[in-house]
Amino acid sequence: MRNRVLTAAVLVPLVVAAVLLLPSWALALLFGLVALLGATELARLAGVAGSVQVWGYAVLVGAVGLAAYWWLDSVYLPWLVAAAGAWWLANALILLLGQPDVAPRDGLQPGLLIGGGLLLLACWASLVSLHHGGAAGPARVLFLLVLIWVADSAAYFTGRQWGRAKLAPAISPGKTRAGLYGALAGSVLCGLALYALGLVPAVGALPLVLLCLLTTAISVAGDLHESLLKRRRGVKDSGALLPGHGGVLDRIDSLIAAAPVFTLGVALLEGLT
Repeated sequence: MRNRVLTAAVLVPLVVAAVLLLPSWALALLFGLVALLGATELARLAGVAGSVQVWGYAVLVGAVGLAAYWWLDSVYLPWLVAAAGAWWLANALILLLGQPDVAPRDGLQPGLLIGGGLLLLACWASLVSLHHGGAAGPARVLFLLVLIWVADSAAYFTGRQWGRAKLAPAISPGKTRAGLYGALAGSVLCGLALYALGLVPAVGALPLVLLCLLTTAISVAGDLHESLLKRRRGVKDSGALLPGHGGVLDRIDSLIAAAPVFTLGVALLEGLT
């Protein structure tokens, strides 16, 4: 816990400063670096062996991301974000309500390499698009990050205090239904804050609360999905880059799922006004 708190104390101010102070192109490069590191961990979870092959995959994902940023932004990226949002909605139903297959996986998983890489790019594209969306863009990105942090903290503390019934014991025995309810309660407060701040103007409080509830539920699915991948591969953490936190994917798993849903939700709500 000490290492976890110290790492967060260093990273959180740096992330906040980057979101609020950097221009969108610089933030795109920074988030791209994070996605690149996440891709190396994803490659290992997918059964890629050898540092050269792992980094080769990460560079390929990064190259696709750069090409999308420079040439495909207005045509293909919205479709990528929309497809990722739809995938996460369906995946949330399976992980939270169904019985996903937790059997161990051996060897290479090409489907995970392709799908996981696209989901990383969709998260990156969502954050860049959100940040680039006018004067309120940086504040919206920061709000999304705060929403994830609040939900994660609320889930942890309510789960420790009142957690009895397990949420998905086959995937992540430590997560409880009480933790999920705590995360959703925290998201309601965030939705009211989003309304009070006026970051999505001319929209009532109820749609913003519903958007935050949906985003939080999908973020939980993202966390569970990464836990499922680690369980199938037989590892505890996706990596060891962040002391007390594990790997990069262990920190951004919720954000990977939440970013496309939140970005799409904001765009839809603005389109209705």
